[in-house]
Amino acid sequence: MAWSRGGENCRTQSGSGWFRLRPHLPTSGRRGGRWVSHRRIINGVLCRQRTGAPWRDPPARFGPWKTVYQRHRRWSADGTWDRVFAAVLADADAEGRIDWSMVECGLHLLPGPPACRRGPQNSAASAGKRHTRTPRQHRTDEGLGDSDVPGGLTCKIHFAGEGGCRPLALLITPGQWGDAPQLIPVMERIRVSRLDGGRPRTRPDHLGGDKAYSSRRNRRYLRRRQIKHTIPEPKNQRANRQRRGSSRGGRPAGFEQDDLQAQGRS
Repeated sequence: MAWSRGGENCRTQSGSGWFRLRPHLPTSGRRGGRWVSHRRIINGVLCRQRTGAPWRDPPARFGPWKTVYQRHRRWSADGTWDRVFAAVLADADAEGRIDWSMVECGLHLLPGPPACRRGPQNSAASAGKRHTRTPRQHRTDEGLGDSDVPGGLTCKIHFAGEGGCRPLALLITPGQWGDAPQLIPVMERIRVSRLDGGRPRTRPDHLGGDKAYSSRRNRRYLRRRQIKHTIPEPKNQRANRQRRGSSRGGRPAGFEQDDLQAQGRS
């Protein structure tokens, strides 16, 4: 999707980008005042996401900050953003702009909001307190949790992207959750509809992944779905497999060296 430079470290939608989005946006069918232009609101949301600025500090050209925030919040809750994402992917696949030959699965660690971060503990207040690694309670609609990274609560974004770096699916989990168990849920979320009907596309030709996703369960899952994969095996897993022997340790992870080098360059 094309974007044009709009100043103040923001990018605004070009005419071609807006033409692709417009048919998938909701229309105002309720009584009351008319909605502010969707295009201006979406540009405000994207500007905030790009710069990381507080919701109360958007450039004036995007209108009142509360309008931008409430529209984004409403569309996140009612699934509008998910439907737009699915529709844009379907359009791209119909035009042959999705590269299914190599899909990459990776993760990104993000710190929680400032209000959720724990600063340095006061030595007098924290004296005698026992720190445990028990995960904190968290809401099911939020991905915040403890992790080994200093600073408090964090979250992880697990994603699958096609060969052209276009995202196909993502999953947000608390920071203390393991990485390997999230590969299958991410793969199950890959569903690109076909405009001419039929079953959606769910299986890439080849999957490349970080070694954090290496597990026997994940490899069995990919083999069952007949998905070729390139996932490096960590040293501890390789040593454990060799210690158990060929009869109980299983076969080594096999892949072409060219595939591994191509994955490292992407």
